[in-house]
Amino acid sequence: MTDHHDNPEDAQALALATEIRDLIGQVKRRLREKAGIGDLTMSQVAVLSRLDRDGPATVTHLARAEGVRPQSMGATVAALETTGLVSGTPDPNDGRQTIWALTPACKEWIRVGRAAREDWLFHAIQKTLTAVEQDQLAGSIGLLKRIVDA
Repeated sequence: MTDHHDNPEDAQALALATEIRDLIGQVKRRLREKAGIGDLTMSQVAVLSRLDRDGPATVTHLARAEGVRPQSMGATVAALETTGLVSGTPDPNDGRQTIWALTPACKEWIRVGRAAREDWLFHAIQKTLTAVEQDQLAGSIGLLKRIVDA
C-alpha cells in the first residue's frame, strides 16, 4: 500500500477528497434543514425517496432495495404509515402482501421541501457568487459529475 502523502499529486488528490466529502456533508445538512425533514430517521427518508423515485412497492421489495431485513423495513414502513406519509393497499397478485405508496399529503410535502431546497440554493448562489464565479461553479459541477460517473 502506498502512502499518499509521499507524492505531492496524491497528497493534493487526498486533500481534495477530504474537502469534498466534508463539504457534501455540510450541504446535505443544510438541505435537510431547508426541507423540514424534522424527526424522520435516515431509513425513513430513504424509503420515502425510493417510493418517490420508483413508485409503490412491497415491504419485501423495499427491504431488498435498501439492503435491510424485511422485519426492519416493516417497522420503518409502519412508522411512516402512523405519520400519514405512506398508505398501503392489498397486492392484487398476492393478498398476503401490501403495496405501499406515498400519500397525497406526503407527495405535496416532498414537492414543497424540494422547492425550499432549490430556492435556498438559488438565492445562496445568486447572493454569494459573481457571474464569473457561477461559471466556475458550473465547470466544477461538470468535474464532480465525471468523478461520480467514473
